[in-house]
Amino acid sequence: MTRIRSVEVFPVAVPFAKDFVLGSGAVGTQERAGQVIFVKIVTEDGVVGWGEQRALPSWSYETAETIAVVIKRYLQPLLLELTPFDVELFHRRANRVLSPSVSNGFPFARAAVDLAMHDAAGRAAGLPVHALLGGRVREEIPLCSAIGVDGPAAVRERVQQSADYGAYKVKIAGDPDADAAAVLAVAEVAAGKPLWLDANQSYRPSALRGLLGAIGDVPGLHCVEQPVPSTDVLGLRRLRTMIDLPVAVDEGSFTAADLARVVQLEAADLAVIKIAKAGGIRNALKTAQVAIASGLELLASGLTDCGIGFAAALHLFSQLDLALPAELNGPELLADLYVDGLRITKAVATVPDAPGLGVEVDEERIRAEALDLFT
Repeated sequence: MTRIRSVEVFPVAVPFAKDFVLGSGAVGTQERAGQVIFVKIVTEDGVVGWGEQRALPSWSYETAETIAVVIKRYLQPLLLELTPFDVELFHRRANRVLSPSVSNGFPFARAAVDLAMHDAAGRAAGLPVHALLGGRVREEIPLCSAIGVDGPAAVRERVQQSADYGAYKVKIAGDPDADAAAVLAVAEVAAGKPLWLDANQSYRPSALRGLLGAIGDVPGLHCVEQPVPSTDVLGLRRLRTMIDLPVAVDEGSFTAADLARVVQLEAADLAVIKIAKAGGIRNALKTAQVAIASGLELLASGLTDCGIGFAAALHLFSQLDLALPAELNGPELLADLYVDGLRITKAVATVPDAPGLGVEVDEERIRAEALDLFT
């Protein structure tokens, strides 16, 4: 079993096909690309593995610059001592080099490396990543459409364009009147499909009560995600006692230990599982197991991933029971995914079955479009 011999990092400005705005700000627009860090590792016997992670400092603190520096300066030396199969050892050593403090230390950077290790390990073994994780229990993952913050006419049109999707994740931004108008517009054409509200930390409890009072008769309301700031777990618990709609935790739970605290405080009904914030596939699975053991339902999400991250999420979620279709919105919102090998038919994605992550990366394009972040 040969060690990793090289690590390369490629920052790329990935274009958006559609504008996408959260309660905390824009993820990307057709005029403003999103920054993605691609990672390539190669073993001593030539096996290649690819990972990626989006930089989204309006959602969490890591920037494209910090992700690139952390990987090259701090994580690369660890990787050159390991094989692609040493995922747990990598994370343990990374924790010593980059202390996780009260939660998770540079999880986006670590997630990009974690994906590359899984991809290389699967290719070396001749197995898809889901087999390395214990095997999938489903071959297809239904997808949820992501509806960004916008006016009623725009969101109504977006729902009409995504009629194949089985559920809608509707972004809300802290303005009860504007958000109520948008949710009602979505409901007009959603035909009773589940609506998953996502506030991205933008609400005060009293304001959220006002919003829910205005939309309480809307059919299909399933839950509200992370209405209060990520650090306000006690506020999340208090809010849960104030409203009838189930509450999901996302930014307030990056790790399994974070979620255990949320569970102990009885602050959530559902947990959002996301590879990026967990620091990789294995850590995301650990968080999911805490949720399952604690009786919380699971929601699946990403951060507008390109094809590598999207494929990794399919492998992960293929062995979990999800409360709603997965909100993996890269194929819906990005102009290109930089990979071949994905199959998505009428908003249902097939879990890749080729070795590794099961996709072939457009390395030539990634190299051609790579940015120099430090000039």
